[in-house]
Amino acid sequence: MLIAFASSDGVHVNQHFGWSKSFELYRITADNAEYVKTIDSSEDQIADEHEKLAYKIGTVQEADIMYCSQIGPTASKMVLSEKIHPMRAGENDRIDETIQKLQELLLGNPPPWLLRVVHTTKDKG
Repeated sequence: MLIAFASSDGVHVNQHFGWSKSFELYRITADNAEYVKTIDSSEDQIADEHEKLAYKIGTVQEADIMYCSQIGPTASKMVLSEKIHPMRAGENDRIDETIQKLQELLLGNPPPWLLRVVHTTKDKG
């Protein structure tokens, strides 16, 4: 699975989805986590809110799950419509700890939403 994290420092999940200037992308399995790349989503000249959200979603379109500190209801629906599962992290949760918790879920008894993501992952690599 590919997981995007809205982060200003590459360490914490500390950005609102719509305001995030970058996302950290990781490939995650139950027993491995690999940094893939930092995604630039810094285009801020888009005035229309719907176009801005569409742009942000386009930058993370390869992700299966997207973690952020906050996301509005409209953005959440738009993200879901692109087959990306939005997740809210706690304020300043660490990316490495979030990955570890996700891996623990995968190794244990994953909740239905996570099983759905695993079985429909866009990650063919």
